[in-house]
Amino acid sequence: MNPVSGPGRAAPAAGSAPTDLDRLPVLGIGLLYNAALPEYLRDFPETFDYVEIIPEMFWTDAGRGAEPRFSELSGWVALLDGLAGDTPLVAHNIGLSLGSADYFDETYAEHIAQWHERYGFAWHSDHLSFVRMTGIDGHDHNAGLAVPVPYDHDVADMIATRIESVQAAVALPFLIENNVYFIDVPDQDMTEPEFLNALAARTGCGLLLDLHNLYANARNHHFDAFAWLDQLDLDRVVEIHIAGGSELAGMYTDSHAGPCPDPVWDLLEHVTPRTPRLRGITFEFHDSYYPLLKSEGIARELGHARAIWSP
Repeated sequence: MNPVSGPGRAAPAAGSAPTDLDRLPVLGIGLLYNAALPEYLRDFPETFDYVEIIPEMFWTDAGRGAEPRFSELSGWVALLDGLAGDTPLVAHNIGLSLGSADYFDETYAEHIAQWHERYGFAWHSDHLSFVRMTGIDGHDHNAGLAVPVPYDHDVADMIATRIESVQAAVALPFLIENNVYFIDVPDQDMTEPEFLNALAARTGCGLLLDLHNLYANARNHHFDAFAWLDQLDLDRVVEIHIAGGSELAGMYTDSHAGPCPDPVWDLLEHVTPRTPRLRGITFEFHDSYYPLLKSEGIARELGHARAIWSP
């Protein structure tokens, strides 16, 4: 089956978004910041409306218990300070590790709160996954990728508590992103859309809908991406990610490798009229693919997104 085709559409899941999502500004079309972008952001400001940053790119983290723990990278922070003066910013975290079973990093969340006070993010987000675990040596270890969680009731209870802790620590609307996965976990209690809906309904968080993650999963696991969207409570979607990918060892990966494939544009055209609280569409690419895209290619991807959705 084509991963982005299927039969008729069902009604979207019921539910109402909390008032803090209604108050969020409509930003428009944005870019996820990377090391290849400073000149583009300076020379082509008319092509984007906001910039999303991964805060962890701007500091080094010595780990829990270290003092000082966070050391800023001065050159990177200087670039961010210059950008923040006249460009709306959104934070996309990679270190909250919501699915880590053994602990929640309160100090990390407090540091995100300090950065919000400093830069005034419109909202912030993280992945429905985990990256951190405690080794037998007692030290924190990073998995090196966003490891998906099983969609079970007890895991939902744990992650809902983590989301509520994030919300208490950071006075800013928080979004969770659907993850990419390469292995199906058998006998799960819920589907991924049901799991996301349950977390959003319980905590009031928003959703970051990554259409390329969805496309990669649909392609690798042979399901209908449109039917998946029909199960999701699209009222909760605040932001959409779009990107490109590549084949590796027989799997299609979320490598952010250049331009979006056509099926991702098809999904974007389908979903944008159905997301009443959509506030931004963010194009992601890895900086190593800048020679493939060049400035013209970046502008073309942003322009295509803008032609599909004009808030």
